[in-house]
Amino acid sequence: MSGSGAPRIQIPRAEGVRVAVIAAQWHPTVTDALVAGAERALADSGVTDYKVIRVPGSFELPVAALHAARSGYDAVVALGVVIRGDTPHFEYVCQAATDGLMRVSVNTGVPVGFGLLTCDNDPQALDRAGLPDSREDKGYESTQAALATLIAARAL
Repeated sequence: MSGSGAPRIQIPRAEGVRVAVIAAQWHPTVTDALVAGAERALADSGVTDYKVIRVPGSFELPVAALHAARSGYDAVVALGVVIRGDTPHFEYVCQAATDGLMRVSVNTGVPVGFGLLTCDNDPQALDRAGLPDSREDKGYESTQAALATLIAARAL
């Protein structure tokens, strides 16, 4: 994990926007912490109109994000974790989820915050989850990114 070169994103004020937080259920210690980080970022931005939707795993994030984008949410935050194992499953799920989330954002114009952790092991995931001992809070950061992108797009 580098962390080097990460921007310091201003927490945008975003009162009045609707946000869908789509989170996988696998690895609940990590995904529950990611959701908590997203909820903190929403509160810090003044967002009160949001819904947390849980899906089975990270592979299901894109289809749920698409439905949220089509249902009138102004921004979507996708949260999950895939941890490398001994089979190619890791590569397939990571690539499919990443491509799917990007397509949702580009095809609908709705910003999608990318909070999908793709880690080699459990300690890496825990270190990014926003837990008290974590070095990073990707739930918070991906929500900030979605809101900042929404505000930027609206200014165009």
